Amino acid sequence: MSPETLVAAVFTLAIFSFLYRENPIYRAAEHILVGISVGYYLVILVEETILSKVVNPLFYDGRMLSLIPAILGIMMFSRLSRKSGWLARIPLAVLIGAGAGVSIPAMLQARILKQMSASMLPLNSIGAVVMLVGVISSLAYFYFSREKSGLFGGVARVGTYFLMVFFGATFGYTVMSRVTLLIGRMEFLMSDFLGLVK
Repeated sequence: MSPETLVAAVFTLAIFSFLYRENPIYRAAEHILVGISVGYYLVILVEETILSKVVNPLFYDGRMLSLIPAILGIMMFSRLSRKSGWLARIPLAVLIGAGAGVSIPAMLQARILKQMSASMLPLNSIGAVVMLVGVISSLAYFYFSREKSGLFGGVARVGTYFLMVFFGATFGYTVMSRVTLLIGRMEFLMSDFLGLVK
């Protein structure tokens, strides 16, 4: 058994010990995991952001425009001071504006236009009819400017059934993903660690 397998098995069992109750072994494993994750992402941040986007272009390629994001990044730390904290608003405004400008068209395309085009199918199958009924009834449920009574209330009630099916399917998908993770860990313990399963 390799040392990596032994360490992974010990930490897996330490995490599983939470199933009994919270204990110092679980907390130690949790803190070590968080610390290693933070250190790992810190190294990636330094290499892929500070070195590759500021230091190398500025000092090796001579691209002075790299000073702008570097200065904006340094200005973010002014938030730590009460006197100069207002300087952090400038890079925050640039960050939020640029982020909104980049993400809004992408999100509009991915989450609205794609969803609308997927909902506007030809009514030549039962699935397309069910989807149309689900979309209209779900929208009726979220239309709060009219009292839900009569025919409109019945349509909105149908929409609640579609929503419950959606939430149930989402919950089932979440449970299955967690069960898949558990199966992977149990398979690791049984095969790689204990050698009971080949």
